[in-house]
Amino acid sequence: MQVRSIPWRIVTQNTSPSMEVLPMLLHLPRTPTFTLTLMQIVLKKLWTENQNNLLSDGHRVYQLQKHLTAKDHPYHKFGTGSWDTLEVQPKARGLNTREELLKFYEENYSANLMHLVVYAKDCLDKAQTLVQSIFQEVPNTNRSYSPVTDQPCKSEHLQILVRAVPIKQGHRLRIVWPIIPGVIYYKEGPSIYLSHLIGHEGEGSLFYILKKLGWATSLSAGESSGGHHFSFFEVYIHLTDAGHDHFEDVVALLFKYIDLLRQAGACKWIFDELSAMSETDFHYQDKNSAIDYVVDVASNMQFYPPIDWLVGSSLPSRFSPDIIEAVLNELTPQNVRIFWVSTKFDGHTDSMEPWYGTAYSVEKITSSMIEQWMEKAPDGNLHLPVPNMFVPTDLSIKTVLNKMSFPVLLRKSPYSRLWYKPDTLFSMPKGYIIIDFSCPQSRSSPESIVLTSIFIRLLMDYLNEYAYYAEIAGLGYWISSHYNGFQVTVTGYNHKMRVLVEKVIDKITNFKVEPDRFFVIKELFIKQYQNFKFQQPYEQALYYCSLILREHAWSWKDELEVLPNLEVDDLVKFYPLLLSRTFLECYIAGNIDSKEAVSMIQHIEDAFYKGAQPLSRALFASEHPSSRIIKLEESKNYFYATEGLNTSDENSALVHYIQTHPDEYIKNVKRQLFVLIAKQPAFDQLRSVEQLGYITSLSRTSDAGVCGMQLIVQSSVKDPRYIELRFQAFLKMLESQLHDMPDDEFKRKVNALIDIKLEKFKNLSEETNFFWWEISGGTLRFDRIENEVAALKLITKTDLVDFFNEYVNVGAPKRKSLSLQVFGSSHSSEFKAEKVDPVEPNVVQIEDIFSFRRSRPLYPSFRGDISRLKAHDAEHQ
Repeated sequence: MQVRSIPWRIVTQNTSPSMEVLPMLLHLPRTPTFTLTLMQIVLKKLWTENQNNLLSDGHRVYQLQKHLTAKDHPYHKFGTGSWDTLEVQPKARGLNTREELLKFYEENYSANLMHLVVYAKDCLDKAQTLVQSIFQEVPNTNRSYSPVTDQPCKSEHLQILVRAVPIKQGHRLRIVWPIIPGVIYYKEGPSIYLSHLIGHEGEGSLFYILKKLGWATSLSAGESSGGHHFSFFEVYIHLTDAGHDHFEDVVALLFKYIDLLRQAGACKWIFDELSAMSETDFHYQDKNSAIDYVVDVASNMQFYPPIDWLVGSSLPSRFSPDIIEAVLNELTPQNVRIFWVSTKFDGHTDSMEPWYGTAYSVEKITSSMIEQWMEKAPDGNLHLPVPNMFVPTDLSIKTVLNKMSFPVLLRKSPYSRLWYKPDTLFSMPKGYIIIDFSCPQSRSSPESIVLTSIFIRLLMDYLNEYAYYAEIAGLGYWISSHYNGFQVTVTGYNHKMRVLVEKVIDKITNFKVEPDRFFVIKELFIKQYQNFKFQQPYEQALYYCSLILREHAWSWKDELEVLPNLEVDDLVKFYPLLLSRTFLECYIAGNIDSKEAVSMIQHIEDAFYKGAQPLSRALFASEHPSSRIIKLEESKNYFYATEGLNTSDENSALVHYIQTHPDEYIKNVKRQLFVLIAKQPAFDQLRSVEQLGYITSLSRTSDAGVCGMQLIVQSSVKDPRYIELRFQAFLKMLESQLHDMPDDEFKRKVNALIDIKLEKFKNLSEETNFFWWEISGGTLRFDRIENEVAALKLITKTDLVDFFNEYVNVGAPKRKSLSLQVFGSSHSSEFKAEKVDPVEPNVVQIEDIFSFRRSRPLYPSFRGDISRLKAHDAEHQ
């Protein structure tokens, strides 16, 4: 896989405490007591964030890369912050953290060093007036920027092999070279050219050979940039067990491929193909969120001249063999840094990275060693890619005579339904195709779930070298499993979309199990299941929530138990059973005309259901799938408590789920309005004021057409039971705030929600996700936005308060709640107390998930009922 160059810069995200920390620290009054209190709050935020990162292999290996560089270079420094770095160490050296931050601010923050991007509907004059009124007070102290021009890697940091121990199961290789920063030659795009070739996955590529040998399951390549003065080119490979054992051969094959590129020289036709595709992608890029756009442009202003602020490095246009080969000549054994990460190194290392505690060891490797590896490695028949047949050449926009606002049921048969929605908003030469296979056999047992997953992964594995060409030509696909079967999705430029769709269908209908690939994928799945316990505690809590609520859901432990015993013959027997009876729910949207849409689905039907011995037959009426969840009892508070699966993780988590109602416009908007009003106060109170956890959110939920809301808090300082009590206290506090809310403020909240709902879809993907959600859930309320806006215009503050008092507040008569409590290692004593404490009235402890699930009634399913379709939809059946 090719990875685009990513500038090394600080990006402030809405989940990072840095948005809160800087203003808080800068504006603290100098009263000692007040300053100390808020300083501790701020530093505690940073400490909590760091606690969440400690068990992340990505953070750990990245910091190890930084650690093994020159100590006096900024790149070497600890990348985030902890209580030790921001409180303990500064205090020991007699430093005041806030005073140091103020000093840093005064020395570096000046208007002449800043870049501002404003994206608005207003005319330029009005936008300029707005900008001046807000930003003219930013001081300009005419500071100069003095970049660090030294390289972070000295000679002692090159030609090294680092063995490191990760948290999760698996083996990974990260091969790194310091290179000329790509931003200097952004028009020539040397890193883009090299990452395209080294990260290629087509026949003859490095990954193709490694996969064929059974040594790798993924590979990516690209530049991770440090700006104008230093940068790195990285190749990242996920190894199999066999790949780990053939480490020297894997590294040797990489250098053999680099030698192949060196011998071939820079190829103009490859650069021209990349350049043409980049230009097409730029002109037909989807509209994205305004905040992402302005961040990108503001970043570009640091690196590029004004004429290229909007494009940055996305349009390589100047073919320069010398520059490409200059960067290629840096990818040598003399410059390399190899990071080999595997749990097999546990107990065989001699050093410890200080901030994350990653165990590692370092040894020097020489050019002659790598040359010896290359002599012994298999040849593999490495070669350059061929011209890409999927590059679109017809980018014309089809004429749409019927400017329909909603999907229509264009075709219906015993085998399939086709929903169709032409592009009437975006004028893009792109399409979106979803083929959803309902297969009753896919979820009949833990074995069937695992075999379905292996089948899907093998399909994508077999298609990879063919479909990769489509992917780099802007035509993507994926195959994913779901509760009732699996789904094929194809999206991108519509010109050659049908070619890819038919290839995917052909691979499904002519599926054959290749034993060597079966065992590679099986090994991959075993590691993924084993790594489940390393999920963050809040993710584990969400899993338990889904397991309790879903009618048909199997435990991951059951699936892991059956997985090692599955053999090739099991999948050979299961595949025809899986597809013996199917139903296809199809959605086609975008720049595709209706006749072509019908023709495509007819082709798929013919492939599955026609012939002397059809692969599939239509579902019986009794076999059509239904997605249903259990109905919690009113006035009951259920809870499930368990210890975290990773005994090394100190964090605990609470997911508090409140089930409210089946899909209904009036109740929907009351719930939406409540969450809109409550989510920020919940975040402020539970995270900022009470410091319960870095991860804190209140959000809406919808599952199988049943609506609700959930609070998520992950904490290293408090146990889930305490957090539960604080959430109850928050709801009681919110009760008075809702009652006392002024009418004009309530109206502003209603109007804000209306504005959110009336915001137009930014791209075809957003539109498709909205309509497919209605189709896949069976709700089919394509005019949901209009109806919910109409309902919002009628809602009163009394209506909202009544909804809160009836469904949400502590002790509400129709309140149905489920609390998922995962106790981390730092709260094991509280977990033991939880097991012995008497349960309060109306509180029901779930001891056995499956017994509880079987004891509860189910909500009705929305799926399969098309009686709510409008007349114009029925005309197309």
